[in-house]
Amino acid sequence: MKVDGKHYRTLRAEPAAKLVHVIDQTLLPHAFETRALDSPEAVAEAIVTMRVRGAPLIGVTAAFGLALAMERDPSDANLVGTLDLLRKTRPTAVNLAWALARMQQALAKAPPAARAAAAWQLAQAIADEDAAINEAIGRNGLAILEAEHFLRKRTINVLTHCNAGWIATVDWGTALAPLYMAHDRGIPVHVWVDETRPRNQGLLTAWELAGHGVPHTLVADNAGGHLMQHGLVDLAIVGADRVTRRGDVCNKIGTYLKALAAHDNGVPFYAAVPTPTIDWEIDDAIEGIPIEERSGDEVRIVRGFDEAGRPASITIARETTKVANPAFDVTPAKYVTGIITEKGVHPATEAGLAAARPAR
Repeated sequence: MKVDGKHYRTLRAEPAAKLVHVIDQTLLPHAFETRALDSPEAVAEAIVTMRVRGAPLIGVTAAFGLALAMERDPSDANLVGTLDLLRKTRPTAVNLAWALARMQQALAKAPPAARAAAAWQLAQAIADEDAAINEAIGRNGLAILEAEHFLRKRTINVLTHCNAGWIATVDWGTALAPLYMAHDRGIPVHVWVDETRPRNQGLLTAWELAGHGVPHTLVADNAGGHLMQHGLVDLAIVGADRVTRRGDVCNKIGTYLKALAAHDNGVPFYAAVPTPTIDWEIDDAIEGIPIEERSGDEVRIVRGFDEAGRPASITIARETTKVANPAFDVTPAKYVTGIITEKGVHPATEAGLAAARPAR
């Protein structure tokens, strides 16, 4: 996608210099800067602090973290140690474990002297695949928006939650890819953008949509149900950090409440995900998916700009106030209209998702 007319991917590898360049998303939407990562420790820090974020992008970044580790020390011990370091960064997104397992399988078979080159090559392949997968998700989701527009003959109003755009992936995005394609095709769309407290990732969505010229409106997280009750939402599309084989969707905290409101008001609710985001092993999403608990300071402290335009942090709760900060929740499959993948639009059932399952 483009920023100020220049094409960017969220991540760019420079193997000769032993660097991985990423967009520092902690500065968005107020400033656009890239950061060079030069070690697996720097990659781990970038993932934990959410300089890079979004399930697909986390997985790709971790793959390049292994390449940096193999440049420094291609031994079996360092391979195992780096895998452990990176796996612990963020536990909920299954793409992280998927990408690292794929890298481990390939690198374990390679002689140490060949591991660095093999790691760079495979990490880049995973990155390119992600961009292609998300473009295909966009085309499949576009068909839904085209059908809605044909039926309603007016602007289609879409609600989304968190950020599942191009900066959450290598390129295109998941939930936002269909919206970009619809806008480019001349289908009138308008996006209701949840602010998505406490990290305010909705601001990233608004920044993205503004850059592409897609009409949108930022709303407080609790406004979604009201909008649906008044017929102002035609469908909801979100991303996901993990989907079970039965169609349960684990996504940013607050998604479950949106799905409940959508169900109550007859609003179709879709999750757009690459097939690597589907966890084929978990039976019970509530019990089986680890929910990341992040620092209470993310809730306690609000960051932005003061009246003079300077970066500022405002504490809204005392340190003595106990804070819980679960980062994700689970939406049961019964509230999900469909799962949009690169392979099509699937019912949120085990049988429906079978078509998306990779060949064994």
